[in-house]
Amino acid sequence: MSEKPEKVLLAYSGGLDTSVIVPWLKETYGVDVICFAANLGQGDEELKGLEEKALASGASKCYIEDLRQEFIEEHLYPVMKAGAIYERKYLLGTSIARPLIARRQVEIAEMEGADAVAHGATGKGNDQVRFELTYKALNPKLRVIAPWRDPKWHIRSREDALQYAREHGVPVQQTEKSIYSRDANLWHISHEGGLLENPWQEPEEVMYQYSVSPEEAPDKPEYVEIEFVEGEPKKINGTAMGPISLLTTLNALGGKHAIGRVDLVENRLVGMKSRGVYETPGGTILFTAHRELESLTLDRETMHFKDIIAVRYADLVYDGRWYTPLREALDAFVTRTQENVTGTVRLKLYKGNLIVAGRKAPRSLYREDYASFGQMDVYDQSDAEGFINLFGLPMKVEALVDLEGMGRSKYRQPDYTKFKRD
Repeated sequence: MSEKPEKVLLAYSGGLDTSVIVPWLKETYGVDVICFAANLGQGDEELKGLEEKALASGASKCYIEDLRQEFIEEHLYPVMKAGAIYERKYLLGTSIARPLIARRQVEIAEMEGADAVAHGATGKGNDQVRFELTYKALNPKLRVIAPWRDPKWHIRSREDALQYAREHGVPVQQTEKSIYSRDANLWHISHEGGLLENPWQEPEEVMYQYSVSPEEAPDKPEYVEIEFVEGEPKKINGTAMGPISLLTTLNALGGKHAIGRVDLVENRLVGMKSRGVYETPGGTILFTAHRELESLTLDRETMHFKDIIAVRYADLVYDGRWYTPLREALDAFVTRTQENVTGTVRLKLYKGNLIVAGRKAPRSLYREDYASFGQMDVYDQSDAEGFINLFGLPMKVEALVDLEGMGRSKYRQPDYTKFKRD
């Protein structure tokens, strides 16, 4: 690999940082810069005029590709079916987007004959890892340029970036920057920075973008029915929808009823804790409905084991290890578990609450005649005695050993009533 790259493929958002990275790469390395931006549902405002801006910043070319359907079907749905939630709350909206962006970035780099890739992630966050692990997994021969870690990078503040942009004729909006750092896509929007850096501070209401507050949500609850086929949502209230329309519909519905707000102090991969606030209205509805359908269709041992691997799956996604044999193997297991996860779940949405109102499945393992507390012929309750005797045999043997050796089981507490004060 030559010391000096000749053509760089930059993951480009059009924000201030990646906008100034374009001329910085040209000035620092003397390279041809090609930009790539992925449409993952972040909104028309962020995508508007992106190509023109990239070219005006000095890029020779700019790719903008709509990856929304691929994002949902090949990334979001597998995460949902796995039940993967990071540290009990985070539905992985930013984490799961990065490997897709980086993969397509590598593909375009190869197509354009680029010998390097670049990103605008800082040296303190998780995204640098997610981008670069994907580069390594798909084409380790590409050189990686991470300006925020580069000793030649002298831009350390927004003011520095604006000054550099003015000096190099980079078009940037001169509007007041939000105090929050945000990442948005069709699945969620995240908020970091500002007063959120103090975990004692309550988030201000004006910060939220995708959802109203519970206080402002309608006073009347709303019901929604979601129909799944082999673990994937296909219909809302009986109407068939494609992945983009379905998730867009649920985002609007959930946001209207204050669904999907999460305030989390999380452990970053790089070793520090950070606080983030996430809005995932549609995703929260889907996770809840999917879990309820699984309660009907998965047997006990499979469900319990699936819960175990869900934590591991979430770690893999959060850490950017999407393109790994382990993730592929876990997907094979999850896919097998979803064969009977077909049915409908009815939810009631009310002021930030998701209340399960009904669930049904053609392959349900729930049998009313078995579960009933009334008169039944299918279950002989006297059979339970033998089961309990066998199930409790190890505990019984250990207790007998304790009684014969010490006079009492080690799990029994002393009788303190025997000790009286004089």
